[in-house]
Amino acid sequence: MTADNIDNLLHESRRFPPSDAFAAQAVATRDLYTQAGTTPAERQEFWGVQARDLLHWHKPFSRTLDWSNPPFATWFDDGELNVAYNCLDRHVIAGHGDRVALNWEGEPGDSRTFTYAELTAEVKRAANLLTALGIRQGDRVAIYLPLVPEAVIAMLAVARLGAVHTVIFGGFSAESIRDRVNDASAKLVITADGGYRKGRVFPLKPAVDAALAPDADGTSTTVRNVLVVKRGGNDVDWVEGRDLWWDEEIAQVDSEHIAKAFPAENPLFILYTSGTTGKPKGILHTSGGYLTQVAFTHKNVFDLKPEEDVYWSTADVGWITGHSYVVYGPLANGATQVIYEGTPDTPHPGRWWEIVQKHKVSILYAAPTAIRTFMKLGRQIPAEFDLSSLRLLGSVGEPINPEAWVWYRDVIGGGTTPVVDTWWQTETGAIMLSALPGVTTLKPGSAQVPIPGIAIDVVDEGFHSTGADQGGLLVVTEPWPSMLRGIWGDPDRFVETYWSKFGPSTYFAGDGARRDKDGDIWLLGRVDDVMNVSGHRLSTAEIESSLVSHPMVAEAAVVGASDETTGQAVVAFVITRASQADAAAADDAGAILRAHVAAQIGAIARPREVFIVTELPKTRSGKIMRRLLRDVAEGREVGDTTTLADTHVMSVISKTMR
Repeated sequence: MTADNIDNLLHESRRFPPSDAFAAQAVATRDLYTQAGTTPAERQEFWGVQARDLLHWHKPFSRTLDWSNPPFATWFDDGELNVAYNCLDRHVIAGHGDRVALNWEGEPGDSRTFTYAELTAEVKRAANLLTALGIRQGDRVAIYLPLVPEAVIAMLAVARLGAVHTVIFGGFSAESIRDRVNDASAKLVITADGGYRKGRVFPLKPAVDAALAPDADGTSTTVRNVLVVKRGGNDVDWVEGRDLWWDEEIAQVDSEHIAKAFPAENPLFILYTSGTTGKPKGILHTSGGYLTQVAFTHKNVFDLKPEEDVYWSTADVGWITGHSYVVYGPLANGATQVIYEGTPDTPHPGRWWEIVQKHKVSILYAAPTAIRTFMKLGRQIPAEFDLSSLRLLGSVGEPINPEAWVWYRDVIGGGTTPVVDTWWQTETGAIMLSALPGVTTLKPGSAQVPIPGIAIDVVDEGFHSTGADQGGLLVVTEPWPSMLRGIWGDPDRFVETYWSKFGPSTYFAGDGARRDKDGDIWLLGRVDDVMNVSGHRLSTAEIESSLVSHPMVAEAAVVGASDETTGQAVVAFVITRASQADAAAADDAGAILRAHVAAQIGAIARPREVFIVTELPKTRSGKIMRRLLRDVAEGREVGDTTTLADTHVMSVISKTMR
């Protein structure tokens, strides 16, 4: 989004103050900002209160924050708790065992329901099974599953044991799985034969088998066992002594398991995310601080009333939204929620709205990409269903354009439902910027304000706060409870990536932003070489490395181009090798390379377009000028080319694309 667009939005956006009726019953009140205070000490005290009020501590903490060695922080570090106990057992003990925890919908139309008592029993069995397989505190377990109940059960069972899970999105390739399994030194992989996607079974175990196969030199992974959930019914290969069927093994273990307390800083999960280099980063989150902030934000941002609401986040557990707002936040708060295995348009384009109607969903949290897709399909589709149960809508993954925001509110929310647009990242762990429903006057397209207890600023390159309507860099100026604790196995990269630009006490998010005259924050997108495609961050370097690994390719450059549906789309510019120049026509080469990237990284990274070019725009020092390629990909007039070693390159590329 350009500065001109933002200027227009600031003057033309509609405003939606909270209704008196909604404000009167809202969970969040303006007092939260008062309670959070205005100084670091007051904010720390505020988070200490939230941690005590929202969670059960087996051993109470006496110290809220240790920030003596920034950027390495600890929160509540002398306290002890069990994350799974907080999400399950305590609700059963409190008398809520009969409350529905999960309403699961499979893509073909099958469904399963788990009460809190039933889900607790399943997680206890799974914990006993993992224990029998040798999983102990600190061990790493990789999870590569479709969005079936076993994915949630597996995550909670790992957490119950004080072990560490790394969930891998079900669309990633064997090579991506191997990289993550090896980096985490995982002892166990939990997968499925397959899962449903767009009306057919998508095989999963074959990718795991390929990922775990020995290298050419005979080097094997650290994985001892593979637990396989039966879902797709597709044939799979079997490695005797390594592979085990989930259902057969779990039937043999007991449903009683005592949750042991672990330190608040015990690692909870590693989640891999793209960076500006080709190697994905293993973002490490721990237990007490993370659970505090996801529970607080889930309760207050979504106005949660657990005894009344049915909540649905449409995210997959392979992404951070699935961790924080499908598993840990909702279950810590005792919420009833819906999870859905499939795609929004299968078996028909009204599938989401059918689910909302069936379960009387009252809170819906979705990505702008999906909302824009539904806009294209037309309002007549949701109009076929009763959506009157919806009382709050949320947006996540990328900035939502005002047109989609208003459509979401008017068509899905009946013209009265508040929309909360949330900004946060894998690294932040939990929501950092958002309106509070019942408190905030909503502005379509704006992420609005930091949540209570969070210190955020928009600064220039000299670390000076910017004025109204001036673009700058979004930074977090104080530690926060759910902050990442490091990059797995690479503390130097952690410091360099996030804490080097403005010093070890200031986190630079990698996003541009600006404040309006009211102090509300508008996100302007990434300022580094990372793209945001359908709310998922992809590294240009990782995709370029994949392209260059194909024998056809001599050199490649990748940019993120604006896309009406996905926010950004991958566009690649490729120089082919002379020996391969006649091997395939340009159209065929593009198709081959798109398939190659999908096979190496996953379908989410498949380029929308691949352009075969004879040269790339480079400076005299050899740096590729991606901003010029972005101009071409988005159909704009090419910017300043005076720094190029060959100023005629861009005219040649532009002609290639016509």
